[in-house]
Amino acid sequence: MAKESGMATFSANLINAGTIIDGNIECQGDIRFDGVLTGNLSTKGKLVIGANGDIKGDIICANCDIEGNVEGKIAVSELLSFKATARFIGDIVTGKLAIEPGAIFSGKCSMKDRFTSPEQKKKE
Repeated sequence: MAKESGMATFSANLINAGTIIDGNIECQGDIRFDGVLTGNLSTKGKLVIGANGDIKGDIICANCDIEGNVEGKIAVSELLSFKATARFIGDIVTGKLAIEPGAIFSGKCSMKDRFTSPEQKKKE
């Protein structure tokens, strides 16, 4: 008989290929996105945009791996990784950046020692 610890079991959110979302997504944990999103995505966890993933909107997350297409602004507090199949058009604010050969990036990039969210900037 399994013993319950009282803690909730954590699992990542998964948006499969073929899913089309027109609106914003907010979540607390990790998310893998392989669908199409027209809107903003915000998570306190890690975001993986698969090779079929296509996002047109702004992204805020802790860590991010991009294999698909993104158009918009992205703010990553820790590590942003562009895989070889990634295509990104927009502006970046991140703590660390890794770009594999073959990835396409067009826009501005600002590296930050300490991530400042848009809400924190308003207070400063």
